[in-house]
Amino acid sequence: MSDGTITLPWLVIRQDDNGNRYRVGRYATRAEAQEIADSLDSRGHKQLYWVEQIGQNGHGGGS
Repeated sequence: MSDGTITLPWLVIRQDDNGNRYRVGRYATRAEAQEIADSLDSRGHKQLYWVEQIGQNGHGGGS
């Protein structure tokens, strides 16, 4: 990372009751992303939250 940019390869994804998926945020470490996902999941809503690495299984890429 000699160009001074920060890499945020870990995503938190939310899926709602209708199957729509949304990117909640990007994080530097899996632990940080998992902490956010667990916090959101503990609120008791029906949405599903999970952590995904950019490029994993063809997901997470793009803008």
